[in-house]
Amino acid sequence: MTDTPPKTGAEPTRTWRPRTRAVRGGLTRTGFSETSEALFMTSGYVYDSAAEAEQSFDGTLDRMVYSRFKNPTVATFEQRLAEIEGVPPGAAIACRATASGMAAVHAALMCQLKAGDRIVASRALFGSCQWIINELCPKFGIERVFVDGPDLDAWAAALSQPTTCVFIETPANPTLEIIDIAAVAALAHKAGARLVVDNVFATPMLQSPLALGADVVVYSATKHIDGQGRCLGGAVLADPAFCQDVLGPYLRNTGPALSPFNAWLLLKGLETLDLRMERHCANALKVARFLESRPEVARVLYPGLESHPQHVLAARQMRGWGSILAVVLKGGKDAAYRLLDALELIDISNNLGDAKSLVTHPWTTTHQRLSPEDKLGMGIGEGMLRLSVGIEDGDDLVDDLSRALDRAGT
Repeated sequence: MTDTPPKTGAEPTRTWRPRTRAVRGGLTRTGFSETSEALFMTSGYVYDSAAEAEQSFDGTLDRMVYSRFKNPTVATFEQRLAEIEGVPPGAAIACRATASGMAAVHAALMCQLKAGDRIVASRALFGSCQWIINELCPKFGIERVFVDGPDLDAWAAALSQPTTCVFIETPANPTLEIIDIAAVAALAHKAGARLVVDNVFATPMLQSPLALGADVVVYSATKHIDGQGRCLGGAVLADPAFCQDVLGPYLRNTGPALSPFNAWLLLKGLETLDLRMERHCANALKVARFLESRPEVARVLYPGLESHPQHVLAARQMRGWGSILAVVLKGGKDAAYRLLDALELIDISNNLGDAKSLVTHPWTTTHQRLSPEDKLGMGIGEGMLRLSVGIEDGDDLVDDLSRALDRAGT
């Protein structure tokens, strides 16, 4: 016996636009013809004979054998995300889901690196990404080099010798630094490297790194893809050969598998991702413009502001400005804390991409374990706050910030 193919809805085609794929992509139905995707909460699968089990493990039969390897609900999430990720015309794309965003970053890097290899990365990175490259890689004999992301001359110098992998975040966490993906991709490929892009701030709705020349894209699906603070998840997208031959064995044998229940929640998140990103972007721009007008604020970093140093580049490679901004207060850490404690609507939280507006102090939370020198080198100061703007009424968010600034006396 082999697996009975599930019933399908309309077959996805290249004529479907991303908004439709986000709702319908990868949709399969069981014999019950359910409307919502089925949830397969199972760890294993059974076989009708010993021979069938053998053929399932040696690859003769293509079927489910263990949910650490593959699960129907997880596979639906992977297919849907792959269908909405922008790719060059005619190119194939595959997706592998993981238990968290950091599991995705770790797997995407370590599956292709070995002792003696070289990785070049942008300096402005999320704290855990920084740790993997700066602390973990050297333990395995991997050389690492950090580059100021917007400096193409620095990239050219760093990539003037053979390199295995290049890793960037754009926009970067939490500085909103923008990196020219196409230019860095060209330099990386000349050096023999794959370019891995963390696209979590932009989401697949606002930026398509693969279409700009990147080789691998990673997401913390915990953020905007879920978008409601419910679950953890991650994803790696690349060409099918990389996902099957390079990434696949690493995931299969190290086990950072996504829970089927989390995959089901993430499927629900994808259905509304485009709608939520429209509100996120509109609100974030409104909040950024308001904060830029306040005398207590030294600087607002948001790609949609003309004052952002890479505003023109962001307009060229992004389809929207995103939900995240950084605000630097003139009074340093004390002013930042007073503002945080005076907020009533916006919550203090180290998460981002949520429907609720959230704010954190990177110096003491997300990047706490980095040295002061490393934080300052990344552009993170004690007066910086990272604000993840939600989908509430934008005027209420402005009112909350206005009252908090007045009350805090910053």
